Amino acid sequence: MSSGVAARRDAKKLVRSPSGLRMVPEHRAFGSPFGLEEPQWVPDKECPRCMQCDAKFDFITRKHHCRRCGKCFCDRCCSQKVPLRRMCFVDPVRQCADCALVSHREAEFYDKQLKVLLSGATFLVTFGDSEKPETMVCRLSNNQRCLVLDGDSHREIEIAHVCTVQILTEGFTPGEKDIHTYTSLLGSLLASEAGSTRATGMLLQYTVPGAEAAAQLRLMAGEDASGSKRQAAAWLAAMHKATKLLYESRDQ
Repeated sequence: MSSGVAARRDAKKLVRSPSGLRMVPEHRAFGSPFGLEEPQWVPDKECPRCMQCDAKFDFITRKHHCRRCGKCFCDRCCSQKVPLRRMCFVDPVRQCADCALVSHREAEFYDKQLKVLLSGATFLVTFGDSEKPETMVCRLSNNQRCLVLDGDSHREIEIAHVCTVQILTEGFTPGEKDIHTYTSLLGSLLASEAGSTRATGMLLQYTVPGAEAAAQLRLMAGEDASGSKRQAAAWLAAMHKATKLLYESRDQ
């Protein structure tokens, strides 16, 4: 990729919306696949009462819109200002209690799991029907749009093209899962090494422009070093969270 194309992909701009300042990609096509669009606000004339506690709005009880769901609430039900990174807000924004709880949980992905994905981990990688695996480092690209695999060869797979995921664990053999049912594997993915199951690998199916059938990629943690295996297991757990967010973005 040329430096000019890379610069355009990473370029960002500051925009102001009714909800606050946002630092967004200069080109919409280069936005993070984990991002969420700002919701349409419920019109003021359609919400004479708080949509949580049913308090009537007046000169004393003012209405506020949750920046995540767009619904109307009184100050008591929508008082928290919480970071909302999936919508690229620069500062914490007002959210209702339910949305604030979700945003707090998602903050863990950006503070912890995203760093793990960007750092990468070493896997034995098999493409398609090949019988010979290749040792490669798999990581998430800086713009969060691609899985980058580096070894003797170099591959990039767009996250948005991943359509099917299968998790391989010790003590558990899952069936094929599409991205809609991926979250059912949370327990096995996040199990500690001392638990009954631990993620050891992952199968991905992804679409390739111009190809009729989906391509397949298999990642397996190596057996050479315990530190490497722990890093690979942590990367798989982080990838689980990323895929869950990806599904939510598509379902918006």
